[in-house]
Amino acid sequence: MADYNWNERHIITFPEGNLALSTEDLHVYYGENEAIKGIDMQFEKNKITALIGPSGCGKSTFLRSLNRMNDTIDIAKVTGKIMYEGIDVNAQNINVYEMRKHIGMVFQRPNPFAKSIYKNITFAYERAGIKDKKVLDEIVETSLKQAALWDQVKDDLHKSAFTLSGGQQQRLCIARAIAVKPDILLMDEPASALDPVATMQLEETMFELKKNYTIIIVTHNMQQAARASDYTAFFYLGDLIEYDTTNHIFQNAKLKSTSDYVSGHFG
Repeated sequence: MADYNWNERHIITFPEGNLALSTEDLHVYYGENEAIKGIDMQFEKNKITALIGPSGCGKSTFLRSLNRMNDTIDIAKVTGKIMYEGIDVNAQNINVYEMRKHIGMVFQRPNPFAKSIYKNITFAYERAGIKDKKVLDEIVETSLKQAALWDQVKDDLHKSAFTLSGGQQQRLCIARAIAVKPDILLMDEPASALDPVATMQLEETMFELKKNYTIIIVTHNMQQAARASDYTAFFYLGDLIEYDTTNHIFQNAKLKSTSDYVSGHFG
């Protein structure tokens, strides 16, 4: 490992009115292990931010914290603030189910429900007691169009979601997430199980989605981060080391550790 100065940081900030989400002194502990070490970070509205760094650096742990997914891990403890619309969503009194309607998540592997394509989209609404077919039809069409899947499945809406290809299943999961109209979409390596063609289609979908949503994506793929994001954050050993525009991170990083990582000379 090169002799980097890990006390160096370069982290951009944004005007308050442009913020979709921010963290203040965010720590995540798994038992005695401190996985995230007090991160202050802001996310700009209607932009795509990529979180990069070596395996085990904490980027997925950080992402999962943003909509309280670490709540499901018994030994996990999350401290600090996660501010959304002036509310600390990490507070004890937050209705996590309601919060996740505003901060949705798409996981590493496609995880459609064992239901029809149509029912995957309408599930949350039907669970809430909405039965008006016209309303549900409109939600299904709008969500699938936004996820760039409508033209491929519009004649097969009542077929099982499992009949779709991997890339189509992932876009169905995106459609399911945006059906409830979140402001923020978290994506944890959404292309890791996809082939190059499906990956490119997913990235094109992300470009369209950022017109209406703020997207935060974890990726191990440097080319994907460079192609698909507006901002990139480099994580290492639970710390946020450098955070800047993607162009700066990949072309003119302030810190040698970041430059070495994105160019493949890290280690």
